[in-house]
Amino acid sequence: MEPSAHHTDPEKRRDDTVTSKHTTISIGNERGQAMTEFALILPVLALMLFAVIQFGITFNNYISVTDAVRAGARKAAVSRGTANPVGTVEAAVRASAAGLDPNRLDVEVESHFERGTDVTVSASYPYSISLLGLVVRTGRLRSTTTERVE
Repeated sequence: MEPSAHHTDPEKRRDDTVTSKHTTISIGNERGQAMTEFALILPVLALMLFAVIQFGITFNNYISVTDAVRAGARKAAVSRGTANPVGTVEAAVRASAAGLDPNRLDVEVESHFERGTDVTVSASYPYSISLLGLVVRTGRLRSTTTERVE
């Protein structure tokens, strides 16, 4: 008998189909299963991605508030001789708050502005974390810095 290209073992065929006397199971086509699994997991992955993006935006706002308060405290430390040191400090905080709405930024300055005393600058900014239009959490980002008046 001549070997033929079409001759195969009766238990295994070329299309990865295993045949027995009673059942036939195809193991060659799993693309449908993979697509179904992907379709089921995609919304979860997208939700996680949106959550990470929202957290990143909120964290960036927190860093901006913290930097603005630091800049304001530094300005307060050297503004003892100005006519309105509190107004100068508030303006410095608002100017340093890059990317934030200055009208929504609450600034507080506590000091007697005497040499050697402490000046405390605080600021808060509202945040809202929402996923797919649903608000998950809201609140205010707060930061405080204290420096000594020069």
